[in-house]
Amino acid sequence: MSRTTVAAVIADGLARAGTRRVFAAPGASAPVLDAARARDVSVIDVGGATAACIMAAVTSELEDAPGAAAVSLAGGLTAVVDGAAHATRDRAAVIIVSDGAADAGLLSPVTKASLVAEGASAAHWIAHAAQLSMAAPRGAVHLALPGEIATAPTLPVATACRRAPLPAPATQTLDSLAEVIAAAARPVLVVGLGIAEDDAKWVRALAETLPAPVLTTAKGKGALPDPHPLALGLLAPDHPLAARADLLVALGVDPVEISPGAWPVGVNTVHVSAAPADAFLYRPVLDVVADIGLVIEELAPRLRGRTGADWDVAELDGMKRALGGASGAARGLTRRRVVAIVREATPAGTLATLDVPLADAWHSVAPRELLIPNGVATAGFALPAAIAAALAREQRVVAIGSASGIVAMQAELATAVRLQLPIVIIMLAQQPVATEYPRAAGLPVWDAGDEASFRTALERAWSLGRPALVTAQVTG
Repeated sequence: MSRTTVAAVIADGLARAGTRRVFAAPGASAPVLDAARARDVSVIDVGGATAACIMAAVTSELEDAPGAAAVSLAGGLTAVVDGAAHATRDRAAVIIVSDGAADAGLLSPVTKASLVAEGASAAHWIAHAAQLSMAAPRGAVHLALPGEIATAPTLPVATACRRAPLPAPATQTLDSLAEVIAAAARPVLVVGLGIAEDDAKWVRALAETLPAPVLTTAKGKGALPDPHPLALGLLAPDHPLAARADLLVALGVDPVEISPGAWPVGVNTVHVSAAPADAFLYRPVLDVVADIGLVIEELAPRLRGRTGADWDVAELDGMKRALGGASGAARGLTRRRVVAIVREATPAGTLATLDVPLADAWHSVAPRELLIPNGVATAGFALPAAIAAALAREQRVVAIGSASGIVAMQAELATAVRLQLPIVIIMLAQQPVATEYPRAAGLPVWDAGDEASFRTALERAWSLGRPALVTAQVTG
């Protein structure tokens, strides 16, 4: 009679949580990986632990389920700490399964919890990890497997591994929210990382109904298509809308994604999100913790027939044109120009990963088309993020990253080649860089030093439909 092991229970919990693949760094627990394959959870071998965590985080963003990384602590904690910190900072639900428990507590500062699995209650621990990772605010949860526990027998126990739905907002809360919004003459919607792809249609409907201009964070881009006349770009310090707004409607905004000085001071704010507002950023006049799409949907009948907001369409158009032209004066092949050229040359809906702070240069028409880390960019984010995005969406992805970042993650070039993913990697360099490693990994490589040669190289790389690298010598 076959026995059920801890590894099998963990793999089953991941599958029931909706996890479709595990990113495995060198040295990861073989029993857990074998059990995952037996449960039809794909195992993707990658070059390093940080990359595994980044890939798991991006997968979670795109698939709305816990991402999973299997790592070993035997080779050192730094890479795992960096990866866990990225997932938590990006508010991505990630379960990091590691061997050993002696150093597990050292991951506590960069995770929501660092747990040590026990043989008799393994089903409880994986269910707890899955639910905790997905609870707002989302983040990384570490699950350590001490000693030989992965192969130890245990009892399978039916446990809920998916997060419970948020409660419906109270009628009185919705009425109060509608009254506050209706009383504003110049409301502005500010959209953050908490907006799911299914919420975008409701954001657009609310913006057009009021009507109200929309600002987004870098991770909220695409909630309203950038070409839309009410899309006024990224929330940034001294944005011209800040001086005109009398109410900010924060939808899915998290303090972690707001740069210092970006949030307008002295403007009334209402907060709608899966997590309560953090007083560090603002103290809202009304805090609504609920499903954002449901809240906006329920607002529609309450706002019907109200007097329209006092925004002048011509004024907003002029503001948008001025913002669009503010960064166009630089000459030569700058990093910004590279991003703009890639956007112009690729079809609408193309996914891009970016580890340089140029989110405003990439026009998005839907959420999650631009994948970018919060705050200070995680070194080399663009390459592993592109691998995860190509696997999740089964479509072409452009990874735009600094030369130092690509070099830091160069082991994942071989991962992309082995998987034959349709990724074009753009390496931004201000001085010549060696390309022996990418060529040895099997990537075709083009070098470009001006706009014409870059356009040609990009076209050739894009046409291949497999991993390719373009180095762009940029002036700044």
